[in-house]
Amino acid sequence: MLNAINKRRGGFTLVEIMIVVAIIALLAAIAVPGFLRARKRSQASRILNDLRMIDSACDQYAIETNRKTGDVVKVADWTNYLKKGSLLYNNGKSLLGTAYGDQTVDTIPQVPGSDLAVLSDVASTGFWSPYGP
Repeated sequence: MLNAINKRRGGFTLVEIMIVVAIIALLAAIAVPGFLRARKRSQASRILNDLRMIDSACDQYAIETNRKTGDVVKVADWTNYLKKGSLLYNNGKSLLGTAYGDQTVDTIPQVPGSDLAVLSDVASTGFWSPYGP
């Protein structure tokens, strides 16, 4: 009786397991590039949003301090008009670590060149308008 139970014990063969692993690897190979592209596109959107906030902060600073077109706004000045504790408020840098630097009143901030190069495959020139090249 005990021998009959042991003989009926079922299990997966090595070939069946290898087929399942191959299918999982194929699905992962299809999905991973999509996830990486979505991540880079999200980073590009974040940088674009940062540029909009910088533009707005510079405008607020210029209005409150009676600055005129062409005046330089230091990083310490425009960051005071951002949400306290945010990454942009704390260091004045992009998500990828590039400093936005000083801005000019009534001039649209531009995407840092190194960030533009890193994200160029997911964000064309039209994506950055009017903050891009």
